[in-house]
Amino acid sequence: MKDRLFLDTNVVVDLLGEREPFYDSVAKIATLADKGQIQIIVSALTYSTVYYVISRFEEKELVKEKIRKFKVIAKTSDLTDKIIDKALSSKFRDFEDSLQYYCAVGIDCNILITRNGKDFKDSDIPVLSPDEYLNSLRNK
Repeated sequence: MKDRLFLDTNVVVDLLGEREPFYDSVAKIATLADKGQIQIIVSALTYSTVYYVISRFEEKELVKEKIRKFKVIAKTSDLTDKIIDKALSSKFRDFEDSLQYYCAVGIDCNILITRNGKDFKDSDIPVLSPDEYLNSLRNK
């Protein structure tokens, strides 16, 4: 079974915003998804946040085009009332992180990829940085 990676918003901003020094690792993950070796999933919430952040620095139409291309390789997890209710009742300190986590769980992801692992300390699924995930593949 191929890995089903849930990408936290910060990782998608790194990818589409080509933010150094984080870009290369997440670009390798995107390439694995493009080749069909893994699946990547993001929450519906991620798209609006990514657009907001990156469009402050880049032309809005260019940002939309980047998102269109990303959607070809990424599956979207719906943000439902059930997920919002779970997030509101969770122990997470950050509401947005809890939404992301329950989107990942709701769509059966087996790994959550983020640069803020400490924000997901109560996770029932493994939480790895892009580098940690890539290193785990080398060790298989």
